[in-house]
Amino acid sequence: MDYEETIEYLYNSAPMFQQVGSSAYKEGMENSFLIDAHLQHPHRRYKTIHVGGTNGKGSTSHLLASILQEAGYRTGLYTSPHLLDFRERIKVNGEMIDKAFVTGFIARNKAFFESIQPSFFELTTGMAFAYFAEQKVDVAVVEVGLGGRLDCTNVITPVLSIITNISFDHTHLLGNTLTAIAREKAGIIKSGVPSVIGEAEGEVKAFFQSLATGKMLFFVQDDNPVLSSTLLPSGYWEFETRLYPELINELGGYAQEKNTATVLYAIRLLKKIFMIPPQAVYKGFRRVIENTGLQGRWQIVQYNPKIVLDTGHNAGGMEYIVRQLRAEKYNRLHIVFGMVNDKDITSVLRLLPKDAIYYFTQANIPRALASGLLAEQASVFGLKGEIFYTTGEAFEAAKQKATKKDFIFVGGSTFIVAETLAEL
Repeated sequence: MDYEETIEYLYNSAPMFQQVGSSAYKEGMENSFLIDAHLQHPHRRYKTIHVGGTNGKGSTSHLLASILQEAGYRTGLYTSPHLLDFRERIKVNGEMIDKAFVTGFIARNKAFFESIQPSFFELTTGMAFAYFAEQKVDVAVVEVGLGGRLDCTNVITPVLSIITNISFDHTHLLGNTLTAIAREKAGIIKSGVPSVIGEAEGEVKAFFQSLATGKMLFFVQDDNPVLSSTLLPSGYWEFETRLYPELINELGGYAQEKNTATVLYAIRLLKKIFMIPPQAVYKGFRRVIENTGLQGRWQIVQYNPKIVLDTGHNAGGMEYIVRQLRAEKYNRLHIVFGMVNDKDITSVLRLLPKDAIYYFTQANIPRALASGLLAEQASVFGLKGEIFYTTGEAFEAAKQKATKKDFIFVGGSTFIVAETLAEL
């Protein structure tokens, strides 16, 4: 099989969660351990950092990888989902996995995989760990796919675990209380391994504190390294911190205030293992997009009118987005919006601004919530607009209607952002 045939085989033989939802989710770690043993435990040949949480784990993972690259370490990065290209999931020093490795890996292991029928994520996790070993990385930053306790990335024993925050998402799989979700996320906390908790209050913090026996837990808000923050006209953040004055974060969006604090706290602990000079931290934050190729985090793709894309798709992420929208200056706000059908849709819709013009749409995936149904539910919250059946049509309509002093926001789903990037 060539590369295109291999990718088609991957998608068809092991359905992606991002495409079909919970039917692609396999509970339990049995396949993960079988694959790990079959591949001879590749993750044991390099150090790993494990990043979980509900929101912010993607930005946190990319920032850490960027900083470690700038410090001179050959750095693997495993994240999900991808936006435009499957190979975005697996990178070494910002370069996507070689197509030849993808085809070779499947060809070599096809019979074994067919004997155990792994999920798409189980299979690609094994591929990532094997690629990092083949590439002789010094360290790999590994983002949890879903949850933590039963996530297939949890075969690793990292040098540091990070849980960015806890909020409601995937409640049908992880539980419908914050404590239940925290219990699943906390599955990546291991004895003898320091763990950074980026954001936790009330019952969630109490739950994590109850795990403290025999665990090394560090709460960022107990000793926040960020003293103050300023959003610059460029859309970047400037942070005053205890060790890094005038630190510029290339990533926009209000969520980066919390992510920056989490990353800086993690660096404080990682400096006990890695040589990370101040310049690597400065350059890592300032060049994160260049170093890693990260997209979709308050991504400004055009001015006049200003067009911003963001993959935030649950209530926790949307709170930051709405806060940022309120801070923007424009004549009229246009929102191209779509969601998937297994999210807490009402919790997101009740947050959205009522004075915007909406372009309700749907991504070209089985999980997509029909745009007509979305518009119907949105009307309950006073949100009004037109219905479109493709992202491209909705985006084009918004651009046609917007004037130079207007603002267009595209989001609600990773897949709406991905399809808009493809249009661009």
